[in-house]
Amino acid sequence: MTPAVYLDHAATTPVRPEVRQAMLPYLGHEVFGNPSSAHWFGRAARAGVEQARRQVAAAVGADSAQVFFTSGGTEADNLAVLGAALAARDRASPMCVAVSAIEHKAVLAGAHAVAHLGGEEILLPVDPNGVIDLAGLEAALARRPAVVSVMLVNNETGVIQPIAEIGRRCRAAGTLFHTDAVQALGNLPIAFAGLPCDLLTVSAHKIGGPKGVGALVVRDRAKVAPLITGGGQQGGLRPGTENVAGIVGFGMAAELAAQQQPEHACRLAGLRMHLTKLIAQAVPDVVFTADGAERVPHILNFCVPGADSEALLMHLDLAGVAASGGSACSTGAVEPSHVLTAMGLPRELAMSAIRFSLGRETTEADLHHAVAVLPPAIDKVRALTRVLARA
Repeated sequence: MTPAVYLDHAATTPVRPEVRQAMLPYLGHEVFGNPSSAHWFGRAARAGVEQARRQVAAAVGADSAQVFFTSGGTEADNLAVLGAALAARDRASPMCVAVSAIEHKAVLAGAHAVAHLGGEEILLPVDPNGVIDLAGLEAALARRPAVVSVMLVNNETGVIQPIAEIGRRCRAAGTLFHTDAVQALGNLPIAFAGLPCDLLTVSAHKIGGPKGVGALVVRDRAKVAPLITGGGQQGGLRPGTENVAGIVGFGMAAELAAQQQPEHACRLAGLRMHLTKLIAQAVPDVVFTADGAERVPHILNFCVPGADSEALLMHLDLAGVAASGGSACSTGAVEPSHVLTAMGLPRELAMSAIRFSLGRETTEADLHHAVAVLPPAIDKVRALTRVLARA
């Protein structure tokens, strides 16, 4: 059975019709050249790439020369964290990075890689609402890290971090600041030029674009070392023949997302508020996570005491509702979310977390269907848990 209701837009979104249409000429015989080739076929492909670069730059308030396309958000995060550390090592500076405890695994893995290469990784604490602890940040800055990475919007809880203040403190300390803005693009206004931010990650498939393409926005190219070596594409920072069709699709998706962001965010904020009320009425003992923090409008994370999230998600799926237990990259893990653990949630409560994330196609009827099937699913999971406990 195909789920009737899709509430997992933070994991990925369907490709928008306008994006698919923009990509089609680059997937057939119309524009198939290598964008590095000097002949007409190459120039046509290059024109598509550069148009997309301008579109992505405009969507995040940056200069087009600051946009470097990657294979997705994970590569962009790795390039920011590991690339900044390697560049620091090249300058004979300490190869040290500081990342928040609630980062996406792509950032955390990048920090681990720095430590594996002989550098140092610092984990920045957060408060019970998942907001960065500024005292912990100051302590980390005293150790002069090459880069600090704190995501703009958390992918599990939707919490918005005070990146302007974080960036200001990093800049005063002479430290590069990177923010993963993958969940922010299209849901919050982004103005890279006015932010005290040096590196910013975005991805196409969260905004109705294709999978497998993202970008790192870089303020100063000299402060980031490449992770891939080869040709001279993209100034050598991210060499390799570009994914032209994917990049073109990303450009169109970014342009549409930025244009429609205000009304899109307003609509989703109303839907999330309605969804919160429905769940609170249907599940009296529900625990909404990070409800004391400012959150992006499309994500709602909650815990259902006594109901294992993996089992609950299975029952929701059987009832026609697609959701997530947190980060899609952690599906199948038996440990609780590292994000919720960092926020101090007890293990048993964290193991019951569900994430509903809304998108462009989400309707009020979708929410009513999801909440209607939620209590029966919870009852089944809790009953099974009781049986297993007695066994």
